Amino acid sequence: MKFSKVPPLKGEITIPGDKSISHRSVMLGAIAKGTTEITNFLQGADCLSTISCFRAMGVEIENEGSRVLVRGKGLKGLKRPDAPLDCGNSGTTTRLISGILAAQDFDVTLTGDASIQKRPMKRIMDPLSQMGARITSLPGNGCAPLHIQGSPLSGIHYTSPVASAQVKSAILLAGLYAQGETQVTEPYLSRNHSELMLKHFGADIRSEGSTASIRPAGELSGCRIQVPGDISSAAFFLAAGLMVPGSEILIKNVGVNPTRDGMIKVCQAMGGDVTLLNVRNDSGEPAADILVRHSSLHGTTIGGAVIPTLIDELPMLAALACFAEGETVIRDAAELKVKESNRIAVMAAGLSAMGADVKETEDGMIIRGGRALHGARIDSHLDHRIAMTFAVTGLCAQGETEILGAECVNISYPGFYQDLKRCVS
Repeated sequence: MKFSKVPPLKGEITIPGDKSISHRSVMLGAIAKGTTEITNFLQGADCLSTISCFRAMGVEIENEGSRVLVRGKGLKGLKRPDAPLDCGNSGTTTRLISGILAAQDFDVTLTGDASIQKRPMKRIMDPLSQMGARITSLPGNGCAPLHIQGSPLSGIHYTSPVASAQVKSAILLAGLYAQGETQVTEPYLSRNHSELMLKHFGADIRSEGSTASIRPAGELSGCRIQVPGDISSAAFFLAAGLMVPGSEILIKNVGVNPTRDGMIKVCQAMGGDVTLLNVRNDSGEPAADILVRHSSLHGTTIGGAVIPTLIDELPMLAALACFAEGETVIRDAAELKVKESNRIAVMAAGLSAMGADVKETEDGMIIRGGRALHGARIDSHLDHRIAMTFAVTGLCAQGETEILGAECVNISYPGFYQDLKRCVS
């Protein structure tokens, strides 16, 4: 797919449902009693993998598009699947479902595509094993396929070496089944969708600082979940509005959970004209409309506690920094190396190919902005965030930018290119 320079972007855009919340709503709905109704569910490939896995374990799920009904089976109502569960490209599915499966009364194998089979799973295998789980990497390299033999679990207090919502969530989900209290302490607070949603379903959970604690549940109760728009998807339109001269975009119904709003804060810190309107709360999750206007930006430093709040938005922020005056430093972001691609290396290579002044570091990048960019041929490495980042960047570059593997955006935002085209005035 090819992109070139465009006139100002104008209009309103409604972002698809949040991927993290969509995943969790199906998972918790499946192990709750009664029906869970989910509206604005994300129909991306990753979330459909979660639906497929729970259907394979006997859960009735009606997918009507943006509305999904999950007929829960209760904490112990899942059935042994007839075949390995295919998690596709979804790290969230693979890691979170492991916490649930660790305590079931059956054995199961989790697998996925070539990318999933390279992503590190030892980070959830270790704490789950400390709880009594029997979980094995079949290749012996700490990656999927994983074989899980359901077994009784005991609560632990786990101090995570990384601020990872997926690690935290896997442990908390296992804690629903464990004897005694389960606690997870992170170096920084990662996104807290699991904690909010577990409480919404009736779990005995509390949070203090960067520690989350959960006690075993009798049962969870099905409920209604209104999924806000995904701020990680909104980030591309937020950046486009700031980057393309003369642009003004209203992004409707975006989740602005404080553990996810780092993109907004960093853009404002860089001088971006970003305003939150109509702030509200849906199903325990704050949401707002975001008005963004083209702005003169300056460099900044992005690191420390803000990193977990914008980890998925860092590729787009790296590109945005190319259009800011001065130097932008991204640090403490080594987690980018173990996403769908090594996002540090891929972004540094792609931006450099477009003429940017970018230096790759061990845990991030140094970007010196202000240089005019030109089109280039970009390999997405089948990473949806990379493809969308360079689609937006191509709108501001001289000449033509071609993205290889551009269809990978279906993982999180199937209508992305159509929505981007609609904003071109």
